[in-house]
Amino acid sequence: MEGDVSSGPNTRIAAVTGGNKGIGLEVCRQLASHGVTVVLTARDETRGAEAVEKLRAVGLADIIFHQLDITDPSSIATLVDFLKTRFGKLDILVNNAAVGGVEYLQELDASEEKFAGMDFDEMLEWMVKNVREPIDGAKEGLQINYYGTKHVTEAVLPLLQSSSDGRIVNVSSIFGLLRLISNEEVRQELSDIDNLTDERLNELLDKFLEDFEADALEARGWPAKFSAYKVAKAAINAYSRMLARRHPELRVNCAHPGYVRTEITMSSGVLTPEEGARNVVKVALLPDGGPTGKYFAEGEEASFV
Repeated sequence: MEGDVSSGPNTRIAAVTGGNKGIGLEVCRQLASHGVTVVLTARDETRGAEAVEKLRAVGLADIIFHQLDITDPSSIATLVDFLKTRFGKLDILVNNAAVGGVEYLQELDASEEKFAGMDFDEMLEWMVKNVREPIDGAKEGLQINYYGTKHVTEAVLPLLQSSSDGRIVNVSSIFGLLRLISNEEVRQELSDIDNLTDERLNELLDKFLEDFEADALEARGWPAKFSAYKVAKAAINAYSRMLARRHPELRVNCAHPGYVRTEITMSSGVLTPEEGARNVVKVALLPDGGPTGKYFAEGEEASFV
């Protein structure tokens, strides 16, 4: 599938996780439209290959599919070997793959008519009322949304450092803002980037799961509703800031695409995947030497709090 893809020494190379649908697919399309050679990754080979063919059918030739399960170390290693052999570098990593960490009580492809007349807050309220949060979902949410993202990032770091201007964009959310955590101690630790360590971050996530199983989230000041999603995104925000400090030669930023109509939101939301992806791509294509360790909400720099 990659035989006819050309990439010269000055061509930027991007890898996008979870690229076969929704925001991820649109990020791939828009990056390719800006002349970037895109490696679209997805866990499902059939769906990933179909997504590439869909983009090639509209004239975007420089897109390659490569299978990637971000929770599988061997799958990550295979992708890294491919990127190293084929390109010798990676210029842009967009960590988009994510799950809701919940069980949905409504169809994921609900028609837009369901939300006619609802404003932002009403749609959000509808969404959080129509999910159930089992412990298995919470564990999967942390495993994919935090640990999987981190493992992919760590694995491709040498390739990003081989770029003249390596960038990492971690797709985040307003659900990851620190103000949603009422536990002051946890909030302070996630803010204290000078002293926060990977080990301590792991301990905080373990404590969250312990409190989740004990049905003590509210009592311990953790966020309610989409709780694992919120905690994982808060952790990714903190990790991104830590990574930016460790690697000043890279641009590491978080991008909240907006409230987008996707499977995770059960097709509720105020933005299309195209509009949400535009907010992510804007961060991925910031000018050389631009900001790092920052959070962007709908394309504009904002607070992690």
